Amino acid sequence: MKEKQEAEKISAGQPVLNKNTFSWLWEFTKGKRGSYLLSVTLALLGVVCMLLAYICLAELIRELVTGGRDIGFYIVRGIQIGILWVLRYAFHGFSTYNSHGATFGLIGNARKRILGKLSTMPLGAVQTRTSGEYKNIICDRADQVEPTLAHVVPEFTANIIGAIAMFVYMMSIDWRVGLWQLICIPAGFIAFAVMMSSSPKYYPDTIKKTKALNAAAVEYIGGIEVIKAFGQSKTSYARFEKAAKEGADCFINWMQKENFWQSFGMACFPATMLGLLPAGVFFCLDGSIAPADLIVLIILSFGTVAPLVTVFGYTDDISKIGEIVSDMADVMDEKDMLRPETGRMPQDHTIILRDVHFTYKDNEVLHGINIEIKDGTVNALVGPSGSGKSTVARLIASLWDVDSGEVTVGGVNIKDIPLSEYNRNIAYVSQDNYLFDQTVMDNIRMGRDGATDEEVIEAAKKCGCHDFIMSLENGYQTVCGGSGGHLSGGERQRISIARAMLKDAPIVILDEATSYTDPESEAVIQSALSRLTAGKTLIVIAHRLSTIAGADKIFLISSGRVEAAGTQEELLKNSPLYRSMWENHIAARKEEA
Repeated sequence: MKEKQEAEKISAGQPVLNKNTFSWLWEFTKGKRGSYLLSVTLALLGVVCMLLAYICLAELIRELVTGGRDIGFYIVRGIQIGILWVLRYAFHGFSTYNSHGATFGLIGNARKRILGKLSTMPLGAVQTRTSGEYKNIICDRADQVEPTLAHVVPEFTANIIGAIAMFVYMMSIDWRVGLWQLICIPAGFIAFAVMMSSSPKYYPDTIKKTKALNAAAVEYIGGIEVIKAFGQSKTSYARFEKAAKEGADCFINWMQKENFWQSFGMACFPATMLGLLPAGVFFCLDGSIAPADLIVLIILSFGTVAPLVTVFGYTDDISKIGEIVSDMADVMDEKDMLRPETGRMPQDHTIILRDVHFTYKDNEVLHGINIEIKDGTVNALVGPSGSGKSTVARLIASLWDVDSGEVTVGGVNIKDIPLSEYNRNIAYVSQDNYLFDQTVMDNIRMGRDGATDEEVIEAAKKCGCHDFIMSLENGYQTVCGGSGGHLSGGERQRISIARAMLKDAPIVILDEATSYTDPESEAVIQSALSRLTAGKTLIVIAHRLSTIAGADKIFLISSGRVEAAGTQEELLKNSPLYRSMWENHIAARKEEA
């Protein structure tokens, strides 16, 4: 899949990013790198203070063992040690404070970049992942980066450099004892190597099962109304329960395989006394090392390997960061809809599709579509379910890119028009309208930034929405809820139409825009749409053929091809498929009556 995406990018003249984890993290840190640099600097100052404290402690011990009786010396060294340790933890605290702030900024940058990327990706590419997957990547897994990354920068710096500095200081006192303390480290490395060797086998499975659990949870919660209405609680919960059990089992199985080696390795690393003490006592007895120096070395040994154990404790978390950033990179590496910053502008709003082919999920759904929609006319796309009507509308709206052929507006290929400029010329209302968890007023105002309350209300009145909006609990200040969940399907649809009308775009696409409305509301909306779309290029997709009978031109699409085109009378006369659809529609209306 990755290779295919990269080949497509090269052929389209798009750069192949192909960045590793560090490169992406470095890019996400833009604007926060100064804070990370300050964090590292403060961590290093903390290490210096720690090392100086140990040196003062060593001098104090030597003085004590050799029988020094100067109380002032002990008081001064004690105060110095106290001050240095306070400074050490103060520097550490300020270091982690800065790294936490920088990491939150990094996560914010990553989320903004991913959300920005979604707006430039074709709709088909966006829809290859579920909302649960996006929520997992952008929200949950992004948050998991913070605790580790915020501590890795200062603590890796402090612990690794501090351990090295301490080891060098011990070697300067007696290199033989300094080396003997490392006798257990090879065993610890072997244990960790064995433990890590199983990660490539088990870790990807934990990521896969966790993603599946996330998707199952989002699906179960999002579909709870349908589950309850159709009595599918047992079946749907069973799927969620299975995903939860598999998510837990994969971690348990992995930990059972690694538990012994991890415990053994963690026991070996800090065991400096196993080598240092026998060797130190032997050298002390033969007189090659002073007792005071041996005591100092014993105390210093706790400051060498122990910090490295803290570093090793982050290995799993660092692997997790790599996986999380890889998921983010998969989104960032998706193919963009290539549009220029500046380009030619169309002279009018005549829309032409020439030999358009389009593939969705490896299945070609449009096979050489040719359509001409003249400026200022009313046009309808009709056909059986799954014939490709909505796909054509989405290609015209530039939500997707054609695989071959071209879509032109006013004689200009839409790929040569800046996306932001083209979007200003399109008002698109689909059958699955989305309202944000904001007020009715704010949802309608999204049609045109800066519109006044009076303009919003006027658009709602023209669309026949004003009366029902005023009947809501707080009128225009009623909060619609997530996805418009506080409103009925018909109410959501009417608000979406008002939003599109407020935009006042020259091209209007209505994809089953009245599918959720009752007959009375539909009549009001159809009347309003007729007035509001006068003089505009209007494209309507409808299953209720009576609503588009008066269109200037009707395009009958079947199996991804244009089977016929013409007025209502022409299609009834020349197209058996359209005539059959019309007769079935009339019969259904009679049954409803």
